[in-house]
Amino acid sequence: MYYQIDDGQVKETNRDTFDTCNQVIGVFSTKQWVEEKRLQEQYQFNQSVSNVHFCKVERHYDYLYGTVYVPIPKEHMRHKEFVFYILDRKIIFIDDSNTILEELQRIEMEKLRRNYSLERLLYDILVHLIDNDLLFLELLEQEIAKIEEHVLRGSLNNFNTKMLEIKKMVAKLYRYYSQMADLGEEMLDNEEEFFCENSFSTFRVFTDRASRLQNETQTLREYAMQVQDVYQSEIGIRQNNVMKVLTIVTTIFLPLTLIAGWYGMNFTFMPELNWKYGYPAVIAVSIMIVIGSLMIFKKKKYM
Repeated sequence: MYYQIDDGQVKETNRDTFDTCNQVIGVFSTKQWVEEKRLQEQYQFNQSVSNVHFCKVERHYDYLYGTVYVPIPKEHMRHKEFVFYILDRKIIFIDDSNTILEELQRIEMEKLRRNYSLERLLYDILVHLIDNDLLFLELLEQEIAKIEEHVLRGSLNNFNTKMLEIKKMVAKLYRYYSQMADLGEEMLDNEEEFFCENSFSTFRVFTDRASRLQNETQTLREYAMQVQDVYQSEIGIRQNNVMKVLTIVTTIFLPLTLIAGWYGMNFTFMPELNWKYGYPAVIAVSIMIVIGSLMIFKKKKYM
């Protein structure tokens, strides 16, 4: 499909206009681009989007080549990607995910600014890809905070599974925003003069937004690591409590073990063996040892 920016509006047009006019956009799927033999002869571009896995801009003699790989925040395993070529007053998109067509339809319905240009359109498309991501990062922060609360309350069920999922998503978004910030910086470098001098500075705003999102994700990564440390501390405290109980029990029963071993020697001349009250006396001594030990531990605040 072909579009043209005319009188501040984005309008659908035809292929002849694309060839003869400025401020025009071509949007193709990979299959459609392969079928455009005439354009392929004119623009010898690599049309495949199947190997797009990151965001970047490459400089060539007479055009800029860019790839955009967009993870879908609420759908962790899904993504969308497209390729774009920036020529002299023209942009060609190759997109199998319908992302660009949806963006152009959205832009068509909006009230545009005066002197709307290709630079502004590309900016609008890129910035809309990250427009609501700050809200999603806030939701991630709230989720991490809930996990931290559960950890502090002693509920550690499925902690590793939940935290691993969040950390993978945050790491993925961090790489994405880093690449988008680099892409914006490449756009700002206007050596090839593909952009109008009065319009290309809009990419500075995009770069700043991507950088802020990058910083937010870095903060989330650090927060997730702190919660991980809190979890490990809670695990250590639980283990220490278990060892503390085992130590107290062992300490209490050591004297009882000594008594049992002492009277288990069965020497012939042991007066307590023939004493009428020997058995009750051993029981009483054992009880006194247990009570005395507990009182000492409590006084020393060992328990």
